This record gives sequence, C-alpha cells and structure tokens, in this order.
Amino acid sequence: MSSSLPSLNALRAFDTTARTLSMTAAAELLHVTHGAVSRQIRQLEEQLGVVLFERAGRGVRLTPAGVRLAGTTQQVFSQLEQACDQLRREAAGAPLVLGCSGSFLARWFIPRLDTLKRDCPDLELHLTAVDEDQPIRSGIDAALRFATPPWPAGSQVIELAPERIGPVLRPDLLPKADQAASEVLLQLPLLETLSRPQAWPQWCRQQGLDSTRLNIAQSFEHLNFMLEAALVGLGVAIAPAYLVEEDLRTGRLIAPWGFIETDARLSLWLPNTAQDPRARQLADWLKRMLNQ
Repeated sequence: MSSSLPSLNALRAFDTTARTLSMTAAAELLHVTHGAVSRQIRQLEEQLGVVLFERAGRGVRLTPAGVRLAGTTQQVFSQLEQACDQLRREAAGAPLVLGCSGSFLARWFIPRLDTLKRDCPDLELHLTAVDEDQPIRSGIDAALRFATPPWPAGSQVIELAPERIGPVLRPDLLPKADQAASEVLLQLPLLETLSRPQAWPQWCRQQGLDSTRLNIAQSFEHLNFMLEAALVGLGVAIAPAYLVEEDLRTGRLIAPWGFIETDARLSLWLPNTAQDPRARQLADWLKRMLNQ
C-alpha cells in the first residue's frame, strides 16, 4: 500500500467541496471546471480506497470517511494560509498585528504604548480589537486572551499572568461603617457583564458569601460599559485587576475587599504555525509589565 500523500490539488478540491457541499461551487472558487473537481475527488477516493462524498439532492454530503478527512484538511489549509500570510507580511515589513479585547486595549495596553516603544524600539505593533471567544482570524499574528487551561490541542499559548478579579466601586458609594466587611456588598447594587456571569459567584465562594443573596442591579454587554457605570456611581463592578489599575491609582475607584486569583490566565495566543520572533519579544515584555 502506497504511503505517499495525494496531490495538493486533489486535497484542495476535496476541502473546498467539503466546505461548500457543492462541486459546482467548489469549481467556481478554484477557477476550474466542474469536471476537473470531479476527477480530482475521484482520483483521491481511488488512492485512499474510500468514498468521500455521496449524492444529496442537487449537492453532495460527506461520508463518515469524508468527515474525518475534512477535519484534517480544514485545519491544515488554514495553517498554511496563516503561515503564508505571515511570511508575506514579514517580507513586506508589515507590523506585528495584535488582537485583544477592546476593554484591555483601552484600559491597559494603550496607556503603556510609550513604555513599549521605549523598551522595544524595533518592535512595530498594530493593535486591533477582537472578541476573545472568536478564532484568531487571518491577518492577526497574536491575540491576548483571558482563558482557562487546558489549551486546545495544537494551539501555541504563552501564559503571561494569572487573572485576578475583585469588586471595585466609587469611594462615595461605600458606607462609612464596617467598610471592609464583605457583608456590605449585599446591601449595594452590583454590576456584571453578560460575558462573565460566573465572576460574582466565583468571588463569593472564596469569600464565604452566599451568592444567591447578591443584588445584581444591572448587566452590561461589554466590560468597558460596566466599568464606566461603576465610575459614575451606579454600583459595584467585578473586574480584572489589570483593567482598573489606573482607576485605583488615581482614586476614582477603590477595591476595599481586594482581588482573588482565578483559574484563568492572561495568555498570548498564536496561530498554529506561527514562529514569529517578534511574538516572543512581545510576550517577554508583557510578562515583565504584568508581573511588576
């Protein structure tokens, strides 16, 4: 039995057909004829000794063998596209594109850009806001995320610092008596984000408080909105310590109950095939700044 790989053209024809479930659509995307796609898939099936597609109305559907192969080809072609895109941009002198949440970008990264330029003058960086729970899209060299291990198989993840969360509020919102008592929280309006509904219960468990007694006054779609609400005195926000450092330093917010460490980590996520040395330089700088 031959162990040689099928032709790249045949695998590309299969992968495109698997994504579109139409040989006609695959032919249009690949700029070849329907017959060429059909021949390449037939040759692939003959070489592998399995049937990959079966007819389904006016299109096709994957067989169990086809599903298995499609899972691999989609991952491999995605990695190839990312690697080639990265090499082209490096050759053109393009900046390292870093994606992170809008709240982290605005509240932590941008205030430290001057420090980054001073510490790493040869590192040209382009920042873009992305959703943390979305796959790393094409054109992004690295992404900053708060996430909990274990990491997905095949991912390159550089752990930078543990996540620490805690309640923060405007100083004038806190009652004068027993200011540090955790029970005071049960008397105050609390703010949360829809993306992190587990934050308050998680904090309460470590403090020995009954989370069912919490008074959640308002929920916000984005963490930035919640923190702005805390700054105008609408309630107590539960937030990562990194995002409120400047507010705590200036006294706009206080954290009388402190912060707890969660299982999540702030990490730098890289495309599967990324070997860009600039990403390692950035990771080393981030570690120093986050762990000061």
